[in-house]
Amino acid sequence: MKRRSQLYVPGINERMIVKSLEIPADSIIFDLEDSVPPDDKERARELIRRSLSAYSWKEKELCVRVNQLTTKDGLRDLLFVSDLPVDVILIPKAEGSLDFVHKVTGKMLEPIVETPRGLAEIEDLVRSDGVVAISYGAADLALHSQGEIKGYEGNIYVMTRVVTSARAYDVEPVDKVYFDLRNAEGFRAEAQLAKSLGFSGKQVIHPSQVEIANSVFSPSKEELEWYREVVENYEKAMREGKGAIRLRDQLVDQVHYKIAKRYLQDYSEMR
Repeated sequence: MKRRSQLYVPGINERMIVKSLEIPADSIIFDLEDSVPPDDKERARELIRRSLSAYSWKEKELCVRVNQLTTKDGLRDLLFVSDLPVDVILIPKAEGSLDFVHKVTGKMLEPIVETPRGLAEIEDLVRSDGVVAISYGAADLALHSQGEIKGYEGNIYVMTRVVTSARAYDVEPVDKVYFDLRNAEGFRAEAQLAKSLGFSGKQVIHPSQVEIANSVFSPSKEELEWYREVVENYEKAMREGKGAIRLRDQLVDQVHYKIAKRYLQDYSEMR
């Protein structure tokens, strides 16, 4: 599936849970971790359970972010989520193999890289049973690396490491959240950078960011026209025995052709 936008919804906030029914995010993430105070974890679980029984999110992918697996709440969350009609479990501060989580719950998984060890062991994460997507967190990476958040926002090394590791094993890379809710253009710029590196979408923390993410990670009309032109002209050139052509003063070869074909295929799947 195409995860252009994954919206976090606090599991303790019924109003926001109901509001998420109408928000056009590809994935809804019911959060049991950071947005839920320690004393409210059980109440949030019960609210999520009741909401899933009462409402329908139709074709949206439904996810739950559990608490860190090395905590009692994290273990309680796994047992709780295994009986819920949700698609994916998000694993914060993920490290090493997650095979056991998939075996215990039967759910698909999306680890979140938030520690130096998690980044170092990212290949173990993306190769784990049931992993379909992966993301990362700048704030926690900064905290555990003894750095500053600004050092990990738009960090090309981290972004490239996540993307290339994910794509090597057919796992979907999803870019991190963007904290400044007032800066829509900053969010758009970061999303465009992520797209250029190969991310499929972006995690979001406010409904206002959803439409921007969906737009950035969907081919524009101009892009589609270009990709169709590339495919049409390159296939004609191949029939004539040519391996590269000049199109709109740009060199187009087999790699450009494959990229164009992939984008057109992604577009047809989204329609």
